[in-house]
Amino acid sequence: MSWGIVYYAFPVLNPQITAATGWSAGATTAAFSLGLVVSALAGIRVGRILDRRGPRAVMTAGSVLGVISLLIVAAAPNVPLFIAGWMLAGLAMAATFYQPAFAALTRWWAPDHVRALTVVTLAGGLASTVFAPLTATLADHLTWRHTYLVLAAVLAAVTIPAHALALRAPWPDAPTSPTHTAEGADGVGRSRPFLLLAAAFTLSGFAMYAVVVALVPLLLERGYTTSQAAWALGIGGAGQTLGRTLYAALARRTTATARTTTLIALGGFTTAAFAAVPGPYALIIAVSIVAGMVRGNLTLLQATAITDRWGTTQYGRLSGLLAAPATTAAALAPFAGATLAVPLDGYTPLFLLLATFSAAASLIAPWTATGGLRRRSPQP
Repeated sequence: MSWGIVYYAFPVLNPQITAATGWSAGATTAAFSLGLVVSALAGIRVGRILDRRGPRAVMTAGSVLGVISLLIVAAAPNVPLFIAGWMLAGLAMAATFYQPAFAALTRWWAPDHVRALTVVTLAGGLASTVFAPLTATLADHLTWRHTYLVLAAVLAAVTIPAHALALRAPWPDAPTSPTHTAEGADGVGRSRPFLLLAAAFTLSGFAMYAVVVALVPLLLERGYTTSQAAWALGIGGAGQTLGRTLYAALARRTTATARTTTLIALGGFTTAAFAAVPGPYALIIAVSIVAGMVRGNLTLLQATAITDRWGTTQYGRLSGLLAAPATTAAALAPFAGATLAVPLDGYTPLFLLLATFSAAASLIAPWTATGGLRRRSPQP
């Protein structure tokens, strides 16, 4: 629900926002991107807090901030207040999205964390499947402001009590790791494999998130309706759920480096496929499902990248450091995509350009091997 309401509603509503307010698509997308930048920067601090105290207070406060931020966005009379609302939403994202959830799961369920991560991301993968079409349906009957008010009420009614009441298990002490004993978290964060891994995830994340936000305008440009575009975006979430059921088997049979290289390359292939396939609609849906499968596996790949190479000690801090540049790139992707589409003369050339970013990331990925604690993920 946090992903579906705070993130996936925006790509669906943005055309209506710009039409109703007269604000430029560049301005509204920049506000959304700025929120993601705030999320990336705040995520490092959130990771440290999670390592020490656990997820309950962090995720509950994040849900409260998410509701408040959407109320501000819905009521914003001008672009500056709209931007302020999304900056606050960035804090909510840092405290409620995958990074804090992954830190909690990795500590609570280690060493069977792959199973726990898969279960939660199976649900998370349905965020776009449920909320992109739901948002489009609400927008057919309500203004964009009233749509956000309804979504904020749903977010408040479900996620605040869920986090406050369910995340009450004792927070285990952090396990020790030979790698961390020798190098320390700061040493790992400055190591060549870590920096290259961050670079690969940054390039891949930029491409993947630009695709998510640009898919709706791509299909609108090709003459499809808003509802059809929203369903194409949403069905990708079903693909994510399907893909994540396969990750545990993939992790058992491949090294961390091999699956990093393969999945990032497949992400570039599906992005190029969107550019190459103008129709029919059923074929676009098929591409969206496959792209979602890859995206779903990339989420679990990043969630397990730290433990596969350096163990679970200070997972929150290291995952925050690893995610920060990738999340920043993902934050800039919607604005950059909307901006680049103009000189590129449309969204089809944009998707081809984005595919080259993934290709570059796949060339970096083979150099991220560490010879660390585990070459393969533990049996889930």
